[in-house]
Amino acid sequence: MKCLLKYQWVKLPRNQMPPGKGIMGAWARLASRAAFRNGQARYCRYVNQVTIGSWAGGIVGLKSILGIKNRNKALEMMDKLVQLGYIDYELNPKTKKLTYQIKDWVVQCSGEPCMGTEAVYTTPGYGFLCLPRNVTQRLVEAHDYFDEADAWLDLWCHTVWQDPGNAFSHIAPAVQYGQYGAVLTLETLGRRWGWEKTKVWRFFKKHADAFPLYKLPGSFGCLIFNTGYPAGTSFSLPESNQIKRILEEIRIWGEKTHSKSGSDHERLNRWITWYSRKVIPSMLEQPQPAVPAERHRVAVSDCYITRAYFSPCRYYKSFIEDCQGKEGYSPVESGHLPRADQKTGPPFDFGGIDYGRFEGDPLW
Repeated sequence: MKCLLKYQWVKLPRNQMPPGKGIMGAWARLASRAAFRNGQARYCRYVNQVTIGSWAGGIVGLKSILGIKNRNKALEMMDKLVQLGYIDYELNPKTKKLTYQIKDWVVQCSGEPCMGTEAVYTTPGYGFLCLPRNVTQRLVEAHDYFDEADAWLDLWCHTVWQDPGNAFSHIAPAVQYGQYGAVLTLETLGRRWGWEKTKVWRFFKKHADAFPLYKLPGSFGCLIFNTGYPAGTSFSLPESNQIKRILEEIRIWGEKTHSKSGSDHERLNRWITWYSRKVIPSMLEQPQPAVPAERHRVAVSDCYITRAYFSPCRYYKSFIEDCQGKEGYSPVESGHLPRADQKTGPPFDFGGIDYGRFEGDPLW
């Protein structure tokens, strides 16, 4: 199944919750345990009436879902999510009953989830969430400092698969921010997340298995792939020669134009968007390099069942009637990309720096 940039949602399997701490990690855990249809939910020998996208229980259950042992810290996280407009919750001081409602939820969705069963809560570890592609944008607009889980989910939400404007996404699911954001830099992500470039680099070193990073020559930047995205078919991560071949073909098309303004990084992003459609047919005809099975092999599990399907695809309070991505979508603007007059330099800029430069660095 394709996941195009114009689609308003991306899939996140429930067995791949964002690691580490962060607001978006807490939100994903709450959403993964909410009811996917109206009905009666049983919790600790109590029967509660719940609506789609909600959960009802107690503080102990809430702490278990969030993975937070302290009661006050769990409620502080809930208040933060309410402040950012992600959820609503209510705590009865007498009965200690707590109910929360996920705001980013779809009203109608294609498919019949879990018909003919008494269960209304989702099953942990099965199925997937449908995340709004711009769900993390509120943290950026609020100038909130990203934690590890926030950055991880931000990359996941901006994953594209077989998008016609990104030739590299036809090899493996790739991270792309906006129309002209297929190629990224450490500085780009650092400004978005409120991090120093050194911290961004440490993040990718830690999560290299989930988000492998490919450096492009010169000062172009880098490509980031998503190895865990459920593309519906198996895929292999590309070899350097394959990326270089595609890049050279795009540059040949780009050199024929008169668009010479901006930095190398900005020009390459424009060329990828403009000429990917010309490159993709020839790219698919070429034989793919043989990759050992034990190396960079990504297999998509088939354990995602329809009974746990639900899709929180709306942004803020505007509902979306269809989950097929047919509606128009305005992606994240490219204003987060580096300016043409912005200076970059060693040791953490991609421009002309070989990865061996970082091996002996005391920061690691």
